[in-house]
Amino acid sequence: MSTRTDAVERARERWNAGDLPGYLALYGQEIRLHGYTPEPMGKVEVGAFYRRIFSAFQSPQLIFNEILESADSVTIRFIMTGTHVGEFMGVPATGREIALPGITILRFAGDTVIERWSSADMLGLLVQLGAVPAPS
Repeated sequence: MSTRTDAVERARERWNAGDLPGYLALYGQEIRLHGYTPEPMGKVEVGAFYRRIFSAFQSPQLIFNEILESADSVTIRFIMTGTHVGEFMGVPATGREIALPGITILRFAGDTVIERWSSADMLGLLVQLGAVPAPS
């Protein structure tokens, strides 16, 4: 494994252990996260975003299905699992188990992420939570 892949695996281990500050150490101060909000998020917003996830989903776990590395980036196909125990995206706690698939591209400077592009199946998540009907 490379240094970047090692850093990503350490971050996943910290996430799965419930250590959000340890997970967030992957991101540099200049981080820009694209994809979950209309405008890119900076370091403060990234921390707040993930605190909402940890509040809404009990023991969220990350499963990496595939990791691809290029010159200065790592691409990950992932699934986040957990139990919906708090409000998320306006949906009150349901107690339902979820599996949220997604893909992310992490651009590195050294061993920290300075830019991230992500896409996750948020419609599928809302269907799992019962907030919208499943497509017919």
